Amino acid sequence: MADIIKSMEQLQARIKNCTKCLDDKINGRDGKRHIVVCGGTGCLSSDSHEIINELNRLIKERGIEDKVTVNVVGCFGFCSQGPFVKIYPEDRLYHAVKVSDCTRIIDQDIIGGQCIVELLYEDPTTHQKVEKQDDINFYKKQIRIALHGCSLINPEILDEALGYDAFKALAKVLTMQPQEVIDEILTSGLRGRGGGGFPTGRKWQFAKDQNSEEKYVVCNGDEGDPGAFMDRSILEGNPIAVIEGMMIAGYAIGAKNGYFYVRAEYPIAVARLRTAIQQLEAVGLLGDDILGSGFSFRCHVRLGAGAFVCGEETALLNSIEGQRGMPRPRPPFPAVKGLWGKPTIINNVETLADVPYIIRVGGKEFAKIGTEKSKGTKVFALGGKVNNVGLVEVPMGTTLRELIFDIGGGIPNNKKFKAIQTGGPSGGCLTEKDLDVPIDYDTLIARGSMMGSGGAIVMDEDNCMVDVAKFYMEFICDESCGKCTPCRIGTKRMLEVLTKITKGKGTLQDIEDLKELANATKNNSVCGLGQTAANPVASTMNNFREEYLAHVVEHKCPAHVCKAMMSYEIQADKCKKCSLCARNCPVNAINGVIGKEPYHIDQSKCIKCGACVSNCRFGAIIKK
Repeated sequence: MADIIKSMEQLQARIKNCTKCLDDKINGRDGKRHIVVCGGTGCLSSDSHEIINELNRLIKERGIEDKVTVNVVGCFGFCSQGPFVKIYPEDRLYHAVKVSDCTRIIDQDIIGGQCIVELLYEDPTTHQKVEKQDDINFYKKQIRIALHGCSLINPEILDEALGYDAFKALAKVLTMQPQEVIDEILTSGLRGRGGGGFPTGRKWQFAKDQNSEEKYVVCNGDEGDPGAFMDRSILEGNPIAVIEGMMIAGYAIGAKNGYFYVRAEYPIAVARLRTAIQQLEAVGLLGDDILGSGFSFRCHVRLGAGAFVCGEETALLNSIEGQRGMPRPRPPFPAVKGLWGKPTIINNVETLADVPYIIRVGGKEFAKIGTEKSKGTKVFALGGKVNNVGLVEVPMGTTLRELIFDIGGGIPNNKKFKAIQTGGPSGGCLTEKDLDVPIDYDTLIARGSMMGSGGAIVMDEDNCMVDVAKFYMEFICDESCGKCTPCRIGTKRMLEVLTKITKGKGTLQDIEDLKELANATKNNSVCGLGQTAANPVASTMNNFREEYLAHVVEHKCPAHVCKAMMSYEIQADKCKKCSLCARNCPVNAINGVIGKEPYHIDQSKCIKCGACVSNCRFGAIIKK
């Protein structure tokens, strides 16, 4: 592994050898069985590291170390079904694996050669067991470009990445002129995946055209949206692809240094990124005179402290420089005057992960995927009230219906779909009437939301949309840097009004005030955070005005979420007089006589915790 790769011929030979080794492993031509275990954050939190240890222990105990290997890979995407274990060469996928299942995997499958049917995924519609990953509905409509290599290669082994297309793009780029590289990106139609959707090639062109001896490439891996984990999973699963994308960007604009800005809450992603950088430096694929081409490039890692505003590119630059993370006025734009006053391009993780693919296959091929103005694929972190929670990469133009119901498996417990929040706190809620619109940058904006970095939170009939707006406004208030008055004060006032409404004290005038505050904040804030802060408020008011009116006119929460306007009631005809509710009430608000009298709730004492509902086995307690 430590052999220095000094020339293009040496790189091509290394890639050819690594490709053969990986292919032999996957297809069983090396005479071994191979076990891969998900090493993404989600599965690691569900004990996949213990599964790995137990598998290795059993292999050693059985004396079959020369016949089977255990390898760690990145996120499989289907997070609600992890931890995952895959067996090669059979390409057999086991889901929801526990440490206690390891003995069966080794003895029954690895040694005995028999599939463990109980560990296979069961299709909820047909109730058939599915052995192959690609045959699961969750994966069928996906195209993995940004997630290339995730769940297949060990992110900490360079040779596995080289065996799965790594550095083929850079090798090609080093035979091209910088302008030719930018032209290829322009042809692809790639737009920034961080939320703004600005054409990537145009951004690169602006930076290239600047006359400066020092330029920089910055990777925005801050990812602050609640429920978003796209960038984290890419960095955990295939950091070398993102590094290669950064190097290609550096070559195109004339930069010698790149900075990864990743939030400190992503320790696994940071560790694997640093490992990848060290390995590339060790073999000469990062550093001076790479492959004898005269191109030099180095990568640096900077940790973010978790400020949402640092996802805004100029605030991010301030943070890298050691200043307070606050946005800068624009112009000048970073491509002209960015990091330390030098021309800088800032792309997010997913954007850079797409770049090697574009160079390998050509911009025209990439542009065949997607819609007219939104090319390629988009990664979404699909969460909330949906059966198949996880990471999804679909072609632009896929409809929300396909995303939620075909890939996402629909709403749990046969509840009715109500809304989906796209774009995180800066986005908006889309409703049933939007289910068949294609997902792309311009369509979502026209519908009152935005693509954002890819968060997609599904809500059902039990969600209160006023409460949802309040939740996002609480987040925005906490994360506002305070630099400009419209954002600092406007978001605070909107939160106060929303809180008043959810407490049952709102008026019709409050609804009008919310509209005025939303417009003022949007039109007068300095950066994107403030300019989009009111989107959740505006979209919920436009799509669910009747819920706002119910709160302020009838003083009722139709979804029974806002505690100040709801109560619990025991239905006497259904009460079995068992006293379970009373025994589990933390404030002794429930009275009755066991076996003789139906129980009832003293509303003056009730704290509306819901413990009574959870403990009643007969459905006798309802929300009102």
